[in-house]
Amino acid sequence: MTSLPATKALSPTQSERIPLLWTQWFQHLWKVSALPLLLFLLLPIGSIFFRLTPTDIWRTLQASQALQALSLSLVTATITTAVTLIAGTPVAYLIYRRRSSFTRIIETLIELPSVLPPSVAGVALLLTFGRNGWLGQSLWVLGIQIPFTPIAVILAQLFIASPLYVKSAALGFASIDCEIRKAAALDGANRWQILRYIVFPLSWQAILSGLVLTWARAIGEFGATILFAGNLPGRTQTMPIAIYIGFETSLETALTLSAILVLISFGILILLKGILHASNSD
Repeated sequence: MTSLPATKALSPTQSERIPLLWTQWFQHLWKVSALPLLLFLLLPIGSIFFRLTPTDIWRTLQASQALQALSLSLVTATITTAVTLIAGTPVAYLIYRRRSSFTRIIETLIELPSVLPPSVAGVALLLTFGRNGWLGQSLWVLGIQIPFTPIAVILAQLFIASPLYVKSAALGFASIDCEIRKAAALDGANRWQILRYIVFPLSWQAILSGLVLTWARAIGEFGATILFAGNLPGRTQTMPIAIYIGFETSLETALTLSAILVLISFGILILLKGILHASNSD
């Protein structure tokens, strides 16, 4: 009677290699599984630049309407960001300081424009500041007209983009150790001194991130702007609106302005990440 051959035992080295091989295989599988979404994001952006030539870009930038749309977007987005910093910081500090049902309602209200369709925001602004709106009637009596003016562009951008800053700043304030503030108060610092010397310096990264995101979102705002401010070349026509109109009149203009917006947004985000990385390295 013959006996079956015994199974050969794995050596310690071989038994250690099996989990290592599985780990390496899983890491490669994870990288491959990330490719579809990365390609989905990269290919549409890259296609904008593949369709452009230096001649197309130069011809578009020589057009006065394109330059007016570019300058208007840059100016209004910068003003919107400055207003957001001044008006949004107290709101962010209020949300951070007092956790109650009231502040949760405020926080939800602040986040609401981020999830609403921009067209809804445009209609809401028009019904508020329009000639027959709640505030618009009183302003019209005083000779102040907001819709279809550069002020309307700023208000539309502010309504859509400011929640990004408020949320980021509130998270930055909340990340500060409360023991630091208590120690400063015990040393005799008042609330303003705590804000100036502790809260703001320790949360500057979150504040800067919020401002950059607000600026980038403001410069790309379209839906609320076209409903509330309209499309008046040289007056309320921003770059996103010019891109939309360009698809009906001149594709190369739309592509050039789209490429400029992509480069501006990409550059400002890379600059932000570089600043934050440098500060964290220090």
